[in-house]
Amino acid sequence: MTTMTPEPGFVTGGVDTHLDVHVAAAVDHLGGLLGTQSFPTTASGYRQLSRWLSSFGPVHAVGVEGTGSYGSALAGHLAAAGIEVIEVSRPNRQVRRRHGKTDVVDAIAAARAVLSGQASATAKAHNGPVEALRLLKIVQRSATKSRTQAVNQLRTIVATAPDDLRSKLRALKTPGLVETCAAFRIRIDDDGLAAVTRLAMRELAQRIQLLDEQLARTKVRLHRITTAVAPDLVARKGVGPDTASTILVSAGDNPHRLRNERAFASLAGANPIPASSGKTTRHRLNRGGDRQLNSALWRITVVRLATDDGTRAYLERRVSEGKTKIEAVRCIKRYLAREIFAALPQTAAG
Repeated sequence: MTTMTPEPGFVTGGVDTHLDVHVAAAVDHLGGLLGTQSFPTTASGYRQLSRWLSSFGPVHAVGVEGTGSYGSALAGHLAAAGIEVIEVSRPNRQVRRRHGKTDVVDAIAAARAVLSGQASATAKAHNGPVEALRLLKIVQRSATKSRTQAVNQLRTIVATAPDDLRSKLRALKTPGLVETCAAFRIRIDDDGLAAVTRLAMRELAQRIQLLDEQLARTKVRLHRITTAVAPDLVARKGVGPDTASTILVSAGDNPHRLRNERAFASLAGANPIPASSGKTTRHRLNRGGDRQLNSALWRITVVRLATDDGTRAYLERRVSEGKTKIEAVRCIKRYLAREIFAALPQTAAG
């Protein structure tokens, strides 16, 4: 394991982040505790935290939990001040069972995780076009989920509607069903079961239409930003703007933080994990990493297996060598991780 032990006199920080208050800890170059303090989650609080850490000496690095959520603003402030910010995961359950769980304990653990090298990944930046893509992906995913739910609810109402209404609607495909139900006219003073059934159908259908419009607008902007940020990535076979945006969001606005393609493969959960013992030498599947990124590699693999002769030939060769089809697909994903990493924009966000 690579450590990040600083020179004597340097300070390493750790921060346990929350909605309203961040708890910080400072440790020396040997991991000895120098102090702990709580700070409000405001611009003034971030400045106070930075000054407090610096009061113990030059700051080597700061480990921050949740740099993609509650710690995002703090991470941005520290990075702008020239302080290296390291993404720190929550302590595992075994550690918490032994040492307990408090915000102060977590902050100290974050600082010591940076010193030991247990935490070494530079935090993602959230200050550029990729952050805009992340926000658009939130809208896209939630709208897609809501649309699926509304369509299922509309189909359920059709299945239990009165016979005359059900017979007219159940054979319609989803677009026709939505269009028909959205055009229903119901008297405002009619509260009978038949009228309310049609009203419920109309409301759900109009909701689906609204979500369709929202998804269309989001898709246009998402594709425009993605193509501008990473044209080489978008042009790769099987990628396209939608999958490329998922990849970019996983890499962040500072993809250069990923030192090499092995680090990118690890982030994607596409690297085999050594699981050898004694005379047995083997690797196991990595079930960690960013699962959205892993899913993006899977989609690219599926497209290439359907459209690319070279990818199919590679799959057949690996199977002929004794690998199962699933194992051969994993090899393709590992190869794709190398190719995709090379196509990432390596300049910092402007």
